[in-house]
Amino acid sequence: MTQSAEDRLLALEGKLDRLAEALERLAPPPPPAPGFETSDCFVWERGALAPVARVNRIEIGLIKGVDRVRDILIDNTERFARGLPANNVLLWGARGMGKSSLVKASHAAINASGATTPLKLIEIHREDIDTLPRLLATLKDAPFAFIVFCDDLSFDQDDTSYKSLKAALDGGVEGRPDNVIFYATSNRRHLLPRDMIENERSTAINPSEAVEEKVSLSDRFGLWLGFHKCSQDEYLEMIEGYAAHYGLKAEPDELRRDALEWATTRGARSGRVAWQFITDLAGRLGQRLEG
Repeated sequence: MTQSAEDRLLALEGKLDRLAEALERLAPPPPPAPGFETSDCFVWERGALAPVARVNRIEIGLIKGVDRVRDILIDNTERFARGLPANNVLLWGARGMGKSSLVKASHAAINASGATTPLKLIEIHREDIDTLPRLLATLKDAPFAFIVFCDDLSFDQDDTSYKSLKAALDGGVEGRPDNVIFYATSNRRHLLPRDMIENERSTAINPSEAVEEKVSLSDRFGLWLGFHKCSQDEYLEMIEGYAAHYGLKAEPDELRRDALEWATTRGARSGRVAWQFITDLAGRLGQRLEG
């Protein structure tokens, strides 16, 4: 007697149920719920949140030459901490001009001002972007506001993980959690190299649609904050600000001369170059960079 189609279907469903149960037993247990009260900053790595005891950042008043974008970022972050509408932010442009420093300093400044909702900073590495949906699921029910921050975000040829980021920023059907905002820094305005965009244009059947698919990632960021190379006066202002803050004992004329020589040997003027000079100066003076 041949088995009926209904019997065969029931038998198949039973086998699938047993297979699903076996896979659940083999799967690793979900990570324990993080204690968000233990720290203001965490790093998302290997699917778990690790608290950061000491955050590598400087005071926001020491970040010079980017006053306009600083004010915009502070305003956006403050509104988010108050539970008001705020945008995802892409900080892009010249290297060493304080993009990541500004994100970390803004987070500290808002918390110090007494934010309505405690603001947490979560750093996610570029390599873990495909796990972003899992991170958002972990954060959505927590009684805190979260800045998810990715430093030096960019995508290379044949890298399709940017599609995961696009979906996460839009939030899919469920939507991005109200208590989460995404900040990223990049040297590229569209997060993709120019030759990658040009290659799509030259090889696609419909070039405009192919380019649109690539460029549309940056459109998910409501705010684009551009950072440009600083002038000599702005560079010297950074040097003088650092020297005064850390109490470095140097003659003003000598300080300016040495700082300009340092920038000339590096072939660039930026906040990073200014900090490297201050580090060297403090070492030569036998002083610690504290306070």
